[in-house]
Amino acid sequence: MVLACHVNPDGDAIGSVLAMAEFLECRGHDVKMVVANDFPDFLHWMPGADRFLIFEKSPEECKSAIAAAECIMMLDFNNLSRSGILHNEIGKTRCPRVLIDHHRDPDESQFCCVYSSTCVSSASEIVTEIILHYGKEELTESMSTNLLVGIMTDTGSFAHSIFHSRTFDLVSILVEKSMPYSLVHQLVYDTMSENRLRLLGFAINNRMEVLDQYSTAIIALNKSDLERFSYQPGDTEGVVNFPLSMKKIKMAVLVTERQDQIRLSFRSKGDFSVHELANKHFKGGGHTNAAGGTLTCSFEEAVEKLKSVLPEYQDLLNEAE
Repeated sequence: MVLACHVNPDGDAIGSVLAMAEFLECRGHDVKMVVANDFPDFLHWMPGADRFLIFEKSPEECKSAIAAAECIMMLDFNNLSRSGILHNEIGKTRCPRVLIDHHRDPDESQFCCVYSSTCVSSASEIVTEIILHYGKEELTESMSTNLLVGIMTDTGSFAHSIFHSRTFDLVSILVEKSMPYSLVHQLVYDTMSENRLRLLGFAINNRMEVLDQYSTAIIALNKSDLERFSYQPGDTEGVVNFPLSMKKIKMAVLVTERQDQIRLSFRSKGDFSVHELANKHFKGGGHTNAAGGTLTCSFEEAVEKLKSVLPEYQDLLNEAE
């Protein structure tokens, strides 16, 4: 069996795959974990993370694993295209595909079995429920630690995307069985490099533009900005959340220039749906208060396009609570 997660994997993607892989292996399954590209350094400590097959580093090994799979389970994404370069390889297979996800509008035609709910914090929350269905004793320390990281990171340390108290019930169980919570939090959030911290300061001080008429803040970082601070994958993680700490800001957008595309990360407060905005204008989507999108144009054109769509949402942004 092969387990896969989305391109540019985050804590929830890595945590849910690692926990599910261990759970399946405990039941006698032969499991391989694949991902399109490497994940941030602050997630490499997670138990079992060194077993991931990373396509950009080992393409042939990934291809062989996918081609030989009797079943492919995909976690934390709702469309094959979100798996990046793995899309082509998975698309060639004829084995059953299973989806476990929490994003809106899953393409169910691509899977034979879909377990998807938007009313949960994360894919890790769903995996926790699946494992607990078989009994609390099934949870190992490593499973619990990985699932805790998934829920913690996808909720911004429990600041958003909490839809019901059940999430905290599950976290309580995970904390009881995981590595010490304070250590887990420290390993995720307190391991910044000097360059990453300086990039954060530069982004807010030099690249943040506040558009009061739209209750919006934009942080735009081009290639030169990233290279100046020796950018590594994950270095911009969480940057988009900082403008939302301003009372007057209802939406924050991070624009980053990558090798072949422009990436946009959206965050919002209240009922304003960045999913709708990202889906309509930036070939993306996600959740009501957290979404992403991409453009294939120049960096300057991307920033202008973003600003050009804001008038369409001015009233909603100024009314959002």
